Amino acid sequence: MAENIKVDIRSDFGKGFARRMRAESKIPAVLYGHGTEPVHLALPYHATALAARHSNALLELEIPNAENELAIIKDIQRHPLSRDILHIDLLIVKRGEKVEVDIPVTVEGEPQSPAVAVVDIQEITLLADALSLPEHIVVDVEGKVEGDAIYAGDLDLGDAELVTDPEFLVVSIQVPQVDEADLETPGSEDDEEAAEDAAEESSEGDDE
Repeated sequence: MAENIKVDIRSDFGKGFARRMRAESKIPAVLYGHGTEPVHLALPYHATALAARHSNALLELEIPNAENELAIIKDIQRHPLSRDILHIDLLIVKRGEKVEVDIPVTVEGEPQSPAVAVVDIQEITLLADALSLPEHIVVDVEGKVEGDAIYAGDLDLGDAELVTDPEFLVVSIQVPQVDEADLETPGSEDDEEAAEDAAEESSEGDDE
């Protein structure tokens, strides 16, 4: 279901204007697609940030003096430290069309101990209905054993079409390799030597 977002059209540009917009709790954005000229928008920060928590979020944009547009969030630029949203790219979509999107991979279940699931690629590229994009692709590893592997072509994608190479390894089941050196705790040799010295001193005292 699309999130309704009321937007403003902006005509000023530049870093200074963008900073002023963010000070007013608005996000600079650009809307493009379907052969139209890019439209520069200002989005309300709070409502947009809530929607952006979902991958490929679908928005219904209420644009002044124009018809509403359906769009998905294609790209988000964030501040490297605060992670605040700095800019958003929006792609126009139409009902009934399919769009190519990257969908994150999520692992569910537990493989048989001591094996663990290792995610080899974080996202899968799909061609899917613009109005029913999956938020993530679930890979079930319950009961899997060492050596098992799940490839892109093994995934259940419903009505979506796989764009990623079906031979790409998505999740592998491995037993973590433990370095024997890591098993020795710092100071263990010193502790052993100290214990030996104490034992020798004790035995010498008993001999006296």
